[in-house]
Amino acid sequence: MPDFNSEVDERQFELYDRFTSVNSIDPAIYQRLDVKRGLRNADGTGVLAGATNISNVHGYVMSDGVKVADEGSLLYRGYELYDLVKGGPERRFNYEEIAYLLLLGDLPTQDELDTFVSVIDAQRWIPDGFTASIVMRDMTPDLMNLLARSVLLLYQYDKRAEDRSPEHEIHAALSVISRLPRMMVHAYYAKQARFAGGSMIMHPFVPGQSTAETILSMLRPDRQFTAEEARMLDIMLCMHAEHGGGNNSTFTTRVLTSADTDPYSTYSAAIGSLKGRRHGGANHQIRAMHAEAKRDIADWTDDDQVAAWLEKVVRGEAFDGTGLVYGMGHAVYTKSDPRAVIGKRFAQDLAAGTEFEAELGLLEAIERLTPQVLRDVKGTTKDMCANVDMYSGFVYNMLGIPEDLYTPLFACARMAGWAAHRFEEIVSGRRIIRPAYKATFRSTISREYKPIDER
Repeated sequence: MPDFNSEVDERQFELYDRFTSVNSIDPAIYQRLDVKRGLRNADGTGVLAGATNISNVHGYVMSDGVKVADEGSLLYRGYELYDLVKGGPERRFNYEEIAYLLLLGDLPTQDELDTFVSVIDAQRWIPDGFTASIVMRDMTPDLMNLLARSVLLLYQYDKRAEDRSPEHEIHAALSVISRLPRMMVHAYYAKQARFAGGSMIMHPFVPGQSTAETILSMLRPDRQFTAEEARMLDIMLCMHAEHGGGNNSTFTTRVLTSADTDPYSTYSAAIGSLKGRRHGGANHQIRAMHAEAKRDIADWTDDDQVAAWLEKVVRGEAFDGTGLVYGMGHAVYTKSDPRAVIGKRFAQDLAAGTEFEAELGLLEAIERLTPQVLRDVKGTTKDMCANVDMYSGFVYNMLGIPEDLYTPLFACARMAGWAAHRFEEIVSGRRIIRPAYKATFRSTISREYKPIDER
């Protein structure tokens, strides 16, 4: 019996017994009505629900109505992600430049970028009393829930919160992009103090630091980090900044925006979506699976041992019993996920010559061997590649970032993309998103109502 911390009439518990039966719909009905469950077509492609100038997620081509695998590509405003993050000889930080590109449509000049960075920098302050009210008093052990509440609370401090003018929309978006990293780190230390017996560390931010530097400076007790570490975190932020209009949290942003609600409600809802274990929250499952692999595989360099363990995972005999190899596969990408390719490349540079090199080799083996294991065990023939989460948690671990912050970091990065899609929906969408649902009971015959004493 669930513990609700209050007395509950036991007669209500039949609701639990009937939960599945009341909410079940015969799968044959979906097939008969040609319902696009998950807004997916039968071949796994997404139902076309809109158009966007912000980004393009490419993983296959359609040839004569047949889905054909292709190398993955991710374009931000027409630019390849590979080109945006490779940097020049100066190896500058790129996240702010990419945020500018997503929001304003073009890459900035140096003067434009300097102005944009100064605006972001000026917004990092948090209103007086904010941290005490949202973090120190009603603390929750889930940081994503706390971030969502924090964004909602910003509404209270904005005297123009219901203003839908472009000027206010831009101001609200930039303020959240700027503040979310600070709120995230404060929330993490508050959780450590409340639930893990740790210390509440609240470093002030350092004016002039990039978003990546700000996160590391506020997170590390001694505030020390190397330029290479900050550059690596910056790359991760760039990779997570945007991923098309159809991913769940961005589509959530579009849906709420189409209803003409305020920006804080919209961004909070997007955070709630990203928390989901089928979305951004999947990285926790991946790290847990990798931890089990490290324990159960004696020789990480032996492909036969790695493949044997993967076979047990696929058969549901290892890890969580679902048969899923987390970190492998994607709804769009087939041959390669460009974010995983970039993440692995930079991870190799960071891990070279360190104690992390062997673990990276294990992850690479899992990536290499999984498709063949799936073919052997389940007869799976579709193309499958590693997704971004295969290496993101590993990189964060190398940077000494706690697992509690993996998904919140994703949210901090994706705020730029969410804001860009909200802007585009305001200007070009202009209709409330309202797909149809077909009732499965016979609509032509009403059930006869009976008074309560006759039931």
